[in-house]
Amino acid sequence: EDAHQKLSDRELQTLVMIASGKRLSDIAEQLLLSPKTVSVYRARVLEKLSLTNNSELTVYAIRNGLV
Repeated sequence: EDAHQKLSDRELQTLVMIASGKRLSDIAEQLLLSPKTVSVYRARVLEKLSLTNNSELTVYAIRNGLV
């Protein structure tokens, strides 16, 4: 099972959008959430996938065909 299958729908959405180059503020606007909430989703994604930054997150998304 891929690690990203453990993510909630919102966490997966956030992962894909960050990997696509969107800023947290843009993601928040698009998903009708506060930037702080999106930041929490990002932190959870990084923790669940054992990643440390957006670059690793983007590489993960590309390698797993998410973007």
